Amino acid sequence: MKLIIAIVNYDDANAVIRALTKGGFSSTKLATTGGFLMAGNATILIGVDEERVQAAIDLIKEYSTSRKQVMPAAGEANFSYYSGSSMEVTVGGATIFVVDIERFERV
Repeated sequence: MKLIIAIVNYDDANAVIRALTKGGFSSTKLATTGGFLMAGNATILIGVDEERVQAAIDLIKEYSTSRKQVMPAAGEANFSYYSGSSMEVTVGGATIFVVDIERFERV
């Protein structure tokens, strides 16, 4: 048994959950915040048999899209002024961890 921990952009979370459910996976979604932009994310926990790990990861990849976002330069965010400079960053996608489960029980 494996535990997949997938951190996805909040905008993609519902599509990922729907795809996982349709694929026969059970999951739990947690609202989380973090990353470079301190933006809203969702952490999705999926318990899965070892032979189905890749299928779950493939669904997460398919429904977690990367996108460009413009953010103010560092000084602008701290001092609330606009000097006309900003930078474009890539957000979205997914960060996926797969860990071994030593013991699993339904109670």
